[in-house]
Amino acid sequence: TECVSGCVCPEGLYDDGRGGCVEQKDCPCVHNNEWYSSGEKIKVDCNTCTCQKGVWKCTDDVCYGTCTIYGSGHYNTFDGKFYDFDGSCEYVATQDFCGDKNSSGSFSIITENVPCGTTGVTCSKAIKMFLGVSDDSQYISNKEYKEIQRDVGDDVQYWNRTVGLYLVIEASNGVMLIWDKKTTVFIKLSPDYKGKVCGLCGNFDDKANNDFTTRSGLQDSNPLNFGNSWKQSPMCPDVTQEIKPCDLKPHRKSWAEKECSIIQSEVFKICHSKVDPLPFYEACVHDACSCDSGGDCECFCSAVAAYAQECIKAEACVFWRTPDIC
Repeated sequence: TECVSGCVCPEGLYDDGRGGCVEQKDCPCVHNNEWYSSGEKIKVDCNTCTCQKGVWKCTDDVCYGTCTIYGSGHYNTFDGKFYDFDGSCEYVATQDFCGDKNSSGSFSIITENVPCGTTGVTCSKAIKMFLGVSDDSQYISNKEYKEIQRDVGDDVQYWNRTVGLYLVIEASNGVMLIWDKKTTVFIKLSPDYKGKVCGLCGNFDDKANNDFTTRSGLQDSNPLNFGNSWKQSPMCPDVTQEIKPCDLKPHRKSWAEKECSIIQSEVFKICHSKVDPLPFYEACVHDACSCDSGGDCECFCSAVAAYAQECIKAEACVFWRTPDIC
C-alpha cells in the first residue's frame, strides 16, 4: 500500500495505495491509518506537518506538556503514560524541586486526594500551587478558589481567569493550571521544564517508560509504589492494592458500560484513529461504578470530557454534549 513504482503502474508513475497511479510529487501520506493527499496539512501537538511526495515534513517547534488528573485517581502524565492511583493523602503532582535537597525550584503543585463513594477510590478534592521561593500559594478546593499569601516576593507573577467551564491560573514561570471546578485538573508546563520535573505527572522528557521515578530517584514498574513515594505526609497509609469498583458493585457495571460506550461509539469516530479510546473507556466504567454516593452523572461526564479534551489536542473536535448527555 506504499507509493511504489513497478508492475502495477506505467513506468514513472506510482501506485498511490488507493487503486490509482500518480506521479511521485503527488504521492499520498499515511497518518493513523488515514490517507492524506500531497499538500495536505495536519496538526501534531503544536506542530504542523505537510505531506510532500509521500513523506511528512513537520515544523520543529517545542510544545507545552500537559498532565491530566481526573475522576477517581486517573493520571495521564506529560509523556502520555496512563495509570490509576487511589491514595488518600496529599501528593506531589509535579514540581521542579528534584534531585538533591538543595536544588532550587520555582513551583510545586500538590493534589489532596480524598475517598469519593464507598468503594475506596479517591478523587482530587483540592489543588495547592506554590510559586517561587517566596511561598506564594493558590489553593483550589470544592468549587472555591483562595489565595494564601505567606510572604511578599515578586519572583513569580500570576494571573487567573475563567474560560468557559474552566478556571485558569497562569504564572510567569511557564506553569499553567486549568481546573473544571469539579474533579479534573490539567497542568501545562512550558518546554523549558523538559526533564526537570518530578511527581505523579512524571518527568516530561518525552519518554513514557521512565515516568514511574520515585521520590528517591529510583525507577519502579508498580504505580502503587511510585504513587506512595510522592505522598506529602508519612502519616498517611500506603496504598497496597488496586481497587476494582465494578467487582465491588456488580449491579452498577452494566449501566456503567452502557453509558461509557459513547467513547467507543460513532460520536467519537473521527478521534479513534488519533487517540486510543480504550484506556479512557475503561477509566469511565471504573468511575461510573465507583460514584455510588450521588454525583454519578458528574463522574461519567468528567470521564467522557477527559477523552474529548485529548481529541481536541489531536485536532479532532467532537461535539458530544447534548441536552440529555452532560
